[in-house]
Amino acid sequence: MKFAPRIAILFTSACLAFSAPVLAGGGHDHTPKHGGIVVEANDLDFELVAKADLITVHVRDHGKVASTKGATGKLTILAGAEKTEVALAPAGEDRMEAKGSFKVAAGTRIVATINLAGKKPANVRFALK
Repeated sequence: MKFAPRIAILFTSACLAFSAPVLAGGGHDHTPKHGGIVVEANDLDFELVAKADLITVHVRDHGKVASTKGATGKLTILAGAEKTEVALAPAGEDRMEAKGSFKVAAGTRIVATINLAGKKPANVRFALK
């Protein structure tokens, strides 16, 4: 009976060792797929790609495309003391876009409020570097 506690400890340690990577990252791949900034919210990954004339938010669900069909959203762009709000519209299978003229310099903060069909609203905060 002396070996039973050791076996239990060994078994528990092995289970934790194999489950740690999944628990730490939630099974998500948070690397940018489009050269932007990835932030997780509501168990989804949102990747912001900001250009002076176009801001795109790509949406993934556990590494797979998340449909933006029927989605609504807005961006709040905070550049220094300036605050700009612009609507986001679905633009393809997995992304939403806003077109216009934007200040997207380092230090700009962007808050995206996105309502995907069948999901609770997500507030996603990005900081441009």
